[in-house]
Amino acid sequence: MSSLVAAVRAGRTAEVVSLLDGMTEAERRACFPELRALRKELRADQWSSQSRRAYPALHAAGTACQTGAAGVATWIAAADLRWQPVSPGVLIDLLGDRSPAWLAELVRRLAERPPATEVPYELMAGLVRLSGCPVPTTEAYVHGWAEHVGGLWQRGGTLLDRLRKDPHLATLTAALFETEDIGGRLSWPATEGEDSWSGALARLTAEGALDRRATVAACVARLLRGGPVADQRFFLRMLQTFALTRDEEHAHIADWLALAGDAPSPVAAHAQSVLASLALDGRLSTRRLAEMSGAVLFRPEKKLVRSQLVLLGKAITRDPGTADELLPVVAQAFEHEDSDVQERALKLVERHLRKAATAEAREEVAALAGRLIPTLRKRAAESLGAAPEAAEPAAYEEILPPAPQPARLAPAPESAVELAEEVNVLLAADGDVAAFERALDGLVRHAHLDRAALLEALEPVVAGRWWSKDDPARHYGTDDYFTRQGLVGAAHGLELLMATLLGKVSTTALHRAVRLGTGTGTRECGHQPLTRAFGARFWEVAYRLGTEPLPFLLSTPTWSTGLLEPDDLVARLGEYRRLGAHVSAADFAQALLRVRRADRAAAGAAARRAVALGTVEGARLAAWLGGDAVATPVVRRTVHSRLLVETGEIAELRDVLPAAFRPLGEPVSVYKNRWYCFHGGDSMRRHWLALLPERREFVAARLLHGISSTAMDDTRGEAVILPLLAESEGEAGEAVHLAVAYGLGARHPEDRLAAADALLVLAARGQLDADRLGSDLGQLIRRGAVKPSRLVESIRTAVDTGAYGTVWAILRQTLPILLADLAAATSGTAAPARGLADLLGIAAECAERTGVREELPHLSRAAERRGTSRLVSQARRLHGALEGTAA
Repeated sequence: MSSLVAAVRAGRTAEVVSLLDGMTEAERRACFPELRALRKELRADQWSSQSRRAYPALHAAGTACQTGAAGVATWIAAADLRWQPVSPGVLIDLLGDRSPAWLAELVRRLAERPPATEVPYELMAGLVRLSGCPVPTTEAYVHGWAEHVGGLWQRGGTLLDRLRKDPHLATLTAALFETEDIGGRLSWPATEGEDSWSGALARLTAEGALDRRATVAACVARLLRGGPVADQRFFLRMLQTFALTRDEEHAHIADWLALAGDAPSPVAAHAQSVLASLALDGRLSTRRLAEMSGAVLFRPEKKLVRSQLVLLGKAITRDPGTADELLPVVAQAFEHEDSDVQERALKLVERHLRKAATAEAREEVAALAGRLIPTLRKRAAESLGAAPEAAEPAAYEEILPPAPQPARLAPAPESAVELAEEVNVLLAADGDVAAFERALDGLVRHAHLDRAALLEALEPVVAGRWWSKDDPARHYGTDDYFTRQGLVGAAHGLELLMATLLGKVSTTALHRAVRLGTGTGTRECGHQPLTRAFGARFWEVAYRLGTEPLPFLLSTPTWSTGLLEPDDLVARLGEYRRLGAHVSAADFAQALLRVRRADRAAAGAAARRAVALGTVEGARLAAWLGGDAVATPVVRRTVHSRLLVETGEIAELRDVLPAAFRPLGEPVSVYKNRWYCFHGGDSMRRHWLALLPERREFVAARLLHGISSTAMDDTRGEAVILPLLAESEGEAGEAVHLAVAYGLGARHPEDRLAAADALLVLAARGQLDADRLGSDLGQLIRRGAVKPSRLVESIRTAVDTGAYGTVWAILRQTLPILLADLAAATSGTAAPARGLADLLGIAAECAERTGVREELPHLSRAAERRGTSRLVSQARRLHGALEGTAA
């Protein structure tokens, strides 16, 4: 028994297998407790060379020394063991003497585990051969089979050859259509030809190895079920490879109808083409065509809608008797959001209306004409006999989302156990400012009240942290880790405090960090003053934890935005005086930056109470509150490699605050603060806003370069902070509006959505300068920094909420800049902006909804151009709406 464990510990796998072969079942079982104890020992330091050497032998021995299938399956798939597993062949050899029924049960348990456990397919397939059981069709087994068969290209032969030889081909192929997230695996080794999955399966179906009818039905059913894009793309390609006959297509009419209405665009387009062919061959009834059209005409993809209108026109031309049933369906497109689609539908109705035999059909079409845009509605009144528009339209009322309100922070958790749970959650996933500040204040309070109880509660939280264990072989210690790297996030700051509580960071290192700060590199970026100020409070609080713990934090905000009410700060300073506690300079500086000063009456009253405290900090707070309102730095626009802003110096931050906070008052320069850095995480940015909650213009200036990259360099995530920026306090000036403008033109949808949310929040709070934002957008489009197609999507998001007046106020400044370029293009000196037609269409919709009447520079010249292009038609539509001639 001891010799087996010794061989396992030494990592001698061959010797372990030899010893196990000579043992009885009872002797193997007797060894298992020692093996389990060894596993626990190795898990405590699983990355050491000794552990890595021992794990394969331990994996093999633990598998052989258990009798229950459930225990063996759990051991084989254990996360700590599978990083250094023994080969599947060794496991199969060790398990070969078990009964077929036992092996079948083991196969079932292994195959039912999630694919993420990465149980080797070779092991499961080998056990299937030994047991003679039916092949599993679980997600893990099918994923493993697909990867195994598709990845054997290096052994020669094609995928088709390997599939032909598979004894379980029919069963596992049928299971492919029931398995989720399989499309990515099936795109290897090729996407076309007989060495692709789609080509190989189509060939096997033609040869009769697979039942064609069942395989086609399974493929269609999989498309109906939906799923990830990769799955849809693969199964559509497979279906197209089968080259269905007209009879096969006809057998699935109900499926095509469902796909045309609800499937993703590529799948819907294929279903539409199949149904169109059937319709033109006379194999699709008029009722079915009407059903199909009713679903497709409400899809947002204009290409699908236009194709459907073309199909309806051909169907009516081929059989005029269908006009009564199909023309009301065509008229449903009158309420499509795209005016070009509306016009196409109206032309189609006008062309075929005389073919309608019943008055009911003509009346239904005329009734739907009321949903057309005003220009087309007037035309429909003349051509279709629809009711004319009312002379006095209803007054427009802007719809904006309610302005978000900040939430008051709850007190820190009263029990150490509850606090530890909240800290653990924050370490796993960065929370918002409120949750973080509560936890931070809670750590300080409980460390002061009962350090032993806090350490006991935090024990399970820190157990998995590498710095909680002493390892003489480690090349660097916790002092180096925390002080040289600096703080890279809020969660890292919480780790610093916990490591300090455990005595893992020396007081000397903390004192040095308080005095000198911590470096994160020699290159300067615009974020460094923010990161340094954010970290200064942590270093000083950590130092005080090891020397003179604070009773609580002065700087904990009152509100979720980071604002601190002056009365709360005065009360905390009074409690410090009562306790005789020594104030932390960094904590007090952060409190000053957060205290509300914009409310001059409340600030003045609080200043008088602060003076009455008779303390140095009370006097400093009174002077801070009694001074001028929040100073706004001089902001000037500049053109470097992109359109950015620079700020002047903020003297009060430079002169009053401690050294770590003084860089906050330095000017922002696009030439000096231009380096890319690692400070971009969303968890950091939200805390920068809470660092200076009444100075969002200043923070926006330092964030602007990163936000501009979402539009100019196609980066992701930098603009997600924009809604929080809009919810903050302080001036919303050049930097804030330029940041929103860049976000509206961002490459990725989540950034554009965040920018649209910020726009609406600013509008709802009455802080949006629409003229400024519209002008910024025009200049950015002209410079090529923002693509109009991306802006269209962002602006459409705002319009869909009902903010027609807000969007019009923006576009009335953007469009003249672009229309001026269009006028220049007419004379051959410049090219018109791509996407201008879509922006004109949205502007026209806004003008029609709001009833605005004004003259837009350069618009009349665009509307007078020859031709019927979309740009010209939308310019005429907007011109008519603004002139009032459309009504």
